[in-house]
Amino acid sequence: MSRGESVWDLASNQAKAAEVEEGKAGEESSVLFVGSKNSGKTSIILRFLDRDEAPKPTTALEYTFGRRAKGHNIAKDVGHIWELGGGTWLSKLIDIPINEDSILHTSLILVLDLSLPNELWVTLETMLHTAKSRLNEVIGRNSKLRDTLKQRAIERVGQDHQDKDMIDPFPIPLVMIGGKYDIFQDFDPEKRKVVCKTLRFVAHTYGATLQFFSTKQENLMNKSRVIISNLVFGTAPSKTLQTEHNKPISVVAGADCLSQIGSPPIAEGDLGRLNARTPLDLWKHAFITFFPQENLNDQSVVDDPAKDPQYTEAVIDNLRSQKDEELERYRRLCERRAKETAAMSADGY
Repeated sequence: MSRGESVWDLASNQAKAAEVEEGKAGEESSVLFVGSKNSGKTSIILRFLDRDEAPKPTTALEYTFGRRAKGHNIAKDVGHIWELGGGTWLSKLIDIPINEDSILHTSLILVLDLSLPNELWVTLETMLHTAKSRLNEVIGRNSKLRDTLKQRAIERVGQDHQDKDMIDPFPIPLVMIGGKYDIFQDFDPEKRKVVCKTLRFVAHTYGATLQFFSTKQENLMNKSRVIISNLVFGTAPSKTLQTEHNKPISVVAGADCLSQIGSPPIAEGDLGRLNARTPLDLWKHAFITFFPQENLNDQSVVDDPAKDPQYTEAVIDNLRSQKDEELERYRRLCERRAKETAAMSADGY
């Protein structure tokens, strides 16, 4: 209480402050769950909302919400939660939750089935491509919106991250969850290593958080819940960092680096012969060689629009050429590292 302020003045000021607080609306956010069929999306949502009920198959696009008290329980933050069912078949329905009104407070959670690596890449690629296309459509020519999202993406990874020139952060917060870890943990060690390294590379490239998950392991359920709460309600982010392939992976956005992830598991002699356009293509080739994808004959997956003359555009083609040069430098770096590793092994290190 300041000098000259009576008890009544203090009470009046507190009452006015309470009125102002009462008039404040809680903040809103949206999170969209997409990914593999039966990978645990519904279970994750139910656990986050503290709903003790058996998960049911998701039909098309389903909506629910969560609320969290704000301040003195006067206003509440609201989290809009969307779940897309049907795997990749209904991916175009993401146009509904991702729109101009929601884009600035929307996050994407991609749930992948670790127990089915032969379907994993197709799901990952299809969902991220569809989501990014929709985001670009919503952003359109709104340069202010584009700049805002780009700046936020850079901040998620870190302004001074050592890989900032080699990665392309996703426009909105992205979390990749690897489901059914309880099955995946019994895979052959070499298979686990390929999956873990590949998902780490993809997540890092997109500035995403990567978390492995199982409905049968309470600690992994809790870690996923922390990540979602941070997206939906802005609570404290996860600080866990675990990158060993013989344990459940847990890496927040910006915490990984290319030097730690290493090179894609491709034979040294094959690196120079691959017709890859980006580092991501190198990892894709390595992954689908190790785990042939069941749906790779789908034209929507294998077609390359960049080779179609009707899409020729000078500015884009010049940027493409620049990226090709960056890829060549990355490929030479991978080859050098592979030779150094082989030399160390030969020397008995």
